[in-house]
Amino acid sequence: MRVLRGLRVITRKAGVGNRRKVRELRHSSVSILSDGDVSVERIADLVGHSTPSTAQTVCRHQIRPVIVHGAEAMDAVFGNGDQPG
Repeated sequence: MRVLRGLRVITRKAGVGNRRKVRELRHSSVSILSDGDVSVERIADLVGHSTPSTAQTVCRHQIRPVIVHGAEAMDAVFGNGDQPG
């Protein structure tokens, strides 16, 4: 229970509300590690999965490709800002 209470205090002070879940932090951490080219085996070990396949299938959500694809789509619609306005 201390972890949840601590998380609530931290997120409230950070201004992101107090309804965050530990699972969200875990998934975000895995995504960041994965994006930083940390091996799936190492990630699985860090988060306590018994096999790398669990980390691969359950937690390995890449955030950077989604952001990049979203930015590229917005550039296609609105332009990339290189042209004089």
